[in-house]
Amino acid sequence: MKIQLKPSTCLAPLPAVIVTCGDESENNALTLAWAGTVNSEPPIVTISVRYNRHSFPIIERTGEFTVNLIDAPLTRAMDICGVTSGKDTDKFAAAGITRGKGIKVKCPHVEESPLSLECKVIKRVDLPTHAVFFGEVLNVLAREEVIKNGRPAPERLVAYTNGSYRVAGDVLGTYGYTLKEQKK
Repeated sequence: MKIQLKPSTCLAPLPAVIVTCGDESENNALTLAWAGTVNSEPPIVTISVRYNRHSFPIIERTGEFTVNLIDAPLTRAMDICGVTSGKDTDKFAAAGITRGKGIKVKCPHVEESPLSLECKVIKRVDLPTHAVFFGEVLNVLAREEVIKNGRPAPERLVAYTNGSYRVAGDVLGTYGYTLKEQKK
């Protein structure tokens, strides 16, 4: 039997990402767990950013951001980007990560990230505590070692669950495996 709990945002796990934003004059990196895919063609992702975050006006001004997926070696850097403010800290230096030059956007990406999605804001939805930015993915930058069969396939990515970072990666099945079982 299930018990009732108060309404909350208990969807988990969520991808833990470093979102980079800005341009040559000002840029920043922030940690988010509220990111997701919302459309296939064109590819569109969302990020939810609190209004009081240093990155909010930067994304609003530039209309761009890059979502950088995180693997286990980047967990410490991701946490540093989440617990410090870009108002008074160069998060790239503090976290020991490298600003990669954007290709289709002016904002940097995290060079050490296995997979970076360069996005252009196409819509913003204002909610009580967060703005949801919809970003069309203009370009995907992948480290060579995560390309499998011509597609990005980073394994062992970091997820956020109830205040902790966890590694996802055990394959329990593949898309359509139940149909293949039925045909046997």
